[in-house]
Amino acid sequence: MNPFYRVCVKQMIFIALLMSAATIAAAAPLSTGVVPETGLRYWEWKSESVLFRLTQRLPDQTRAYFMARGFESGYADLIAKRCVFQSIFKNIAGFGDAAIAIDLDTWQVRSGDSQRPVLTRERWQDELKNSDISRAAAIALEWSLLPTRQVFAPGDYNWGMTSYGLQPGQVFELGFSWKRGDQVFHGKLDRVECSLDIHPEPDS
Repeated sequence: MNPFYRVCVKQMIFIALLMSAATIAAAAPLSTGVVPETGLRYWEWKSESVLFRLTQRLPDQTRAYFMARGFESGYADLIAKRCVFQSIFKNIAGFGDAAIAIDLDTWQVRSGDSQRPVLTRERWQDELKNSDISRAAAIALEWSLLPTRQVFAPGDYNWGMTSYGLQPGQVFELGFSWKRGDQVFHGKLDRVECSLDIHPEPDS
């Protein structure tokens, strides 16, 4: 091959590889980071008209939250140590696009060799059905958690806690899905970390 053409071919291959890498980087739907004000980590998925974000909650935050809503310290501690995240799910499609629907019963939590469902409102109700917590406290827990099933029109979103049933500091993978019409989409959050059960001193 003519040396000039050989150089041109190499340059074209190199440019094609760069373009391919740029395309892959641009398409990556998952980002992670740290919330500057708290130092807590977040994991965010943004693709296929969906924005889904998990932000760590310190167990102390969750304990205080539920004790303020009528839970005795033992039950508040039980919830706090079950890997609770602040969550947001949003349909970021444009006006006039189709609604999307989620069903948390179809989501799967994988940690090591084990697999488990998300601790939804209904699963928490079942777990606490024989407890002596008040009806008001039970309602507070239910309404604090992200709804198990919900439909989001374009621009709709919801905040709520989600609970993954793991211990502080455990790492997991969350496989989640949503529907648009008859089509099912799948996403995955990798290396999500349950917050450690630490007790930082407040800033002076």
